[in-house]
Amino acid sequence: MNTTTQLHYQQWDFGTLVLKSRMLEAMKDSASRYPICRSLRFAAREKLPELFDRYATQPDWQAQRLNATSLLLETEGVFISAHGNWKSDYCSCSFTIWADGIERAEAAIARLSALAESSRIHDAMFSIDWHFLTSKGDLESAEIEELADDRLLECAYPEIPGGVNTFIERYLAANETVLVVQGPPGTGKTRLIRAILGAMSRRRNGACRALYTGDQKSLENDEIFVKFITGWDDAFVVEDADHLLKPRSEGNEHLHRFLTIADGVVRAQGRKIIFSTNLPNVGDLDDALIRPGRCFARLNIRELHPAEAARVVDSLCPDDPERQARVRARLDGLHRRTVSLASVYSAVARDAEANPVV
Repeated sequence: MNTTTQLHYQQWDFGTLVLKSRMLEAMKDSASRYPICRSLRFAAREKLPELFDRYATQPDWQAQRLNATSLLLETEGVFISAHGNWKSDYCSCSFTIWADGIERAEAAIARLSALAESSRIHDAMFSIDWHFLTSKGDLESAEIEELADDRLLECAYPEIPGGVNTFIERYLAANETVLVVQGPPGTGKTRLIRAILGAMSRRRNGACRALYTGDQKSLENDEIFVKFITGWDDAFVVEDADHLLKPRSEGNEHLHRFLTIADGVVRAQGRKIIFSTNLPNVGDLDDALIRPGRCFARLNIRELHPAEAARVVDSLCPDDPERQARVRARLDGLHRRTVSLASVYSAVARDAEANPVV
């Protein structure tokens, strides 16, 4: 009796589809096509199309330009899938290199690096693995490299005992997994989270990777949680997590997934889970989430009082009393009892535009 087996497989990345098709053909012949796999990530201060043009025009590399952000490269014994994104002043790239031997894989990495060396950024960075649901309900992700250049001022977080930078170091060194950051918009929550990821990157020699989502629907199944606990991400960041922080007794059906990966049955193994919410007070959190041994801290970030805001201004404009006076006057003109950290930064930036240093 003859039987036929059909395999149904969905693949969203064309480069991976091509590669796996070739591997399948090799398996039919009991051959090994690309037994070695390596990866490379970096950022460069140039436009992504120009950088990809340089790779695509190498005379001994066969190139296929899939779109503005994807590129396939092939040479003898090597297959490379490249993806990139760009911001206003730099681009970020990720390469997956498959090769028929270790020497060829390492030579390909060296060449990819050398061709970008003139513009490559060597400062500390961290990778954001951004997850979201498509219109079809499939979990998708996009990756981008972020500069770990957020400058945290101690005076900008007066509510954190011992200072914000010391707090970050204690959190990263602690065994506890969870951090909850609460506060209204503009108080510096995202800046604080970026600084935590930056400090984590420096501890790991620039190899920090964070799984990120603000999509409530993507958290309603197990896929993203399994990816975190079995993958290479160092942190799981959930912004606007109001719906996740309520107690299970109030109908929160999704918190149990975080409890499982936050040192539950499956341990986080030193990884960090960071929640942020714009609500100044979510209310009572689930006891299991904030229990000792699992939750490092629950921070309440607030707006700044006038004297606190003035200290931030002085720190942002050192040795420039005239600018300090103008920015203070601008903030006083808001006629508010407290101001957000974002308002302070905005006032300083506006003054710098209106009164550039000659």
